[in-house]
Amino acid sequence: MEYSPILAPVVALVAWSILVMLWMFVARFGAFRKIGITLANAPRGGRGVDLEGRVDAADQWKSHNYNHLMEQPTLFYAIALTLAFMNFGGGINYWLAWGYVVFRILHSLVQCTANVVAIRFACFALASLCLIGLTTHAGLRILHDCGIIG
Repeated sequence: MEYSPILAPVVALVAWSILVMLWMFVARFGAFRKIGITLANAPRGGRGVDLEGRVDAADQWKSHNYNHLMEQPTLFYAIALTLAFMNFGGGINYWLAWGYVVFRILHSLVQCTANVVAIRFACFALASLCLIGLTTHAGLRILHDCGIIG
């Protein structure tokens, strides 16, 4: 079976998101244990945000990053699938997609460990540039195919 090459980075980012989710579970249960919360005595309707200020900030970083992986990457998934459907998921778009994934993984590693905002922001900005490139290519291809641009 033949498929668009851009789907490989899509699968990679989903797999990374699952790994961060598991990392978050380990960190969160450790934080629960530190403050005496178990599943049996957890407050009804409790949410992760309720732990802010009650546990070490570093214990929350994995959760914050997992939330970030549910935000902007949804745009990446949409544009990558669009490019795949357009048969435009190879070449520069393939490499921009991998660039996006690599920068998001680096962003995760920074946020989940040292959490240096300047480095984290640089990773986010570079990933965003890759996303802008992918979106621009898809938009230009649509305009070209519609005969709006030559």
